[in-house]
Amino acid sequence: MKDFTTRLTVYMAILLIFPQASFSQEVKVSGAEKSRMHHEVPDQEYLAPQSATPKTSPSPQVRGAGFFTKQVNVDINGDNIIGDAANEPSIAVDPVNPDKMVIGWRQFDNVGSNFRQAGYGYSSDGGQTWTFPGVIDPMVFRSDPVLGFDADGKFYYNSLTNITGFYTCTVYKSINGGAGWDQGTDARGGDKQWMAIDRTSGQGNGNIYSCWNASFSSCLPGFFTRSANGGASYEDCIEVDGYPYWGTMAVGPSGELYISGAGSFDGATVIKSNNVQIPGSTIGWDYVTQVGLDGYIVGQDPINPVGILGQVNVGVDHSNGPGHGNVYVLASVARISSADPADVMFARSTDGGATFDPPKRINTDVSTLNYQWFGTMSVAPNGRIDVIWLDTRDDFPGSFMSALYYCYSEDQGETWSINKRLSDSFDPTVGYPQQAKMGDYFDMVSDNDGAHLAWANTLNGEQDVYYTHIISTIVGMNENQENNELFSLTASPNPFRDHAEIRYKLPNSGNVKMVICDLYGVVKRTLVDKDQPAGARSVTFYDKSLPPGFYICRLSFGSHTNTTRLIKLK
Repeated sequence: MKDFTTRLTVYMAILLIFPQASFSQEVKVSGAEKSRMHHEVPDQEYLAPQSATPKTSPSPQVRGAGFFTKQVNVDINGDNIIGDAANEPSIAVDPVNPDKMVIGWRQFDNVGSNFRQAGYGYSSDGGQTWTFPGVIDPMVFRSDPVLGFDADGKFYYNSLTNITGFYTCTVYKSINGGAGWDQGTDARGGDKQWMAIDRTSGQGNGNIYSCWNASFSSCLPGFFTRSANGGASYEDCIEVDGYPYWGTMAVGPSGELYISGAGSFDGATVIKSNNVQIPGSTIGWDYVTQVGLDGYIVGQDPINPVGILGQVNVGVDHSNGPGHGNVYVLASVARISSADPADVMFARSTDGGATFDPPKRINTDVSTLNYQWFGTMSVAPNGRIDVIWLDTRDDFPGSFMSALYYCYSEDQGETWSINKRLSDSFDPTVGYPQQAKMGDYFDMVSDNDGAHLAWANTLNGEQDVYYTHIISTIVGMNENQENNELFSLTASPNPFRDHAEIRYKLPNSGNVKMVICDLYGVVKRTLVDKDQPAGARSVTFYDKSLPPGFYICRLSFGSHTNTTRLIKLK
């Protein structure tokens, strides 16, 4: 914090000498960006909660086949708090113990003011219950929460603040699953920052990277920084080729860094650095790639009036499968070819981000009047690509009523499961905390078992933050299965009373895991977990203690998965 104070003193002295200077100076940005610019500034005073003893209401709880949803910003009893608001969530999941996770968001204690703080909640039981202890730095204006985690399970919370027009970011660290945070470290920063942490086994392991909008930087002309000592300090700012904004970052399997964002043309931009992982290196940018998405990134649309329709997402395949090293880009864009207001578009690179294939539309609705917005992507360690978005297709044309949708791909984006609806429709325009938007982004982390999603909705009649866990192979079951001649899975008899013989055929040797789950993805029995050679085989499932009902048999083979539904009778 001493370094921050020194820098702030210097900047304020410059303002006194040169009053015409501005720290929100715009640097090398396009006219399109300037027309959609918005600031994260404290323009209203803090308002305390409407009551010393806030009123509450039951929190919506949704469970379906292969997924469940829980509200995160709840009171000690798990109830919704009436009169506050929460949006723009980001999530971190402990890779060592996925039951531990934390979600951060913009917390508005009273919807009568848009003064926001660094809200957070944590779970230690896989998202089944959440604790909302309050905010980091109470009564301090904070916005744009971005969370991350390292390979050891430490959590990091990057938070933007603003002091008399001076943008800066503080990164807080938690070593106890999000229950407590340190005093924070000055991380330079600026408006619309994003953060990525190296979890590879290379020399960049533990490095923390942050990039933000060049137009609103605390350290002009730079807008990128690195910590090579686990967040103890952050290096001086540097510029990034291509000047991306409204985007995310991802670390590749060899420690390379990809930065995505909107650019000065219709589409997205991806910038790559191979030497960023080397401590003490002078960071170089290998190339800037333009990614055509048949559309452009939208800000200030009526469905999210003072926000954007989602950021540019970049992800990298870390698996040992055929997609190893692939780079993926996804965003909600206003289409050029069809004049659709917002479609979720996806593009793939198989050469490390140097070039990208023609884009694919992920949403499958037939109308060109619907919004598919806040498109969000994450890539699992086994290479599965998960995608969610908000969709207006279920209401009349022109309506903003939105529902959560999901789909996934297990073949590097070649084919996709069906578009699966996972929520009721809600009106995103209600519950504004004196600021007409739902935030600017959602966030998702994928592991081999499923996707962990942090998102916001108004199912309570106000803006709140939710966690959804998605088991892809159950949610998309029977819609994106393997070729049965190569990777078969059947059960007989089905329905069954006492036992069922489960038969499967493997195309080659590899690790095989077969489990029996309930419809919510909870594993009830493990039948196989070992390496097996190619060929046909069977296993008998026999368990009198399992109650009658519907179950899922899930067979995982390498990076592929197949499922079949089982029915146990009385």
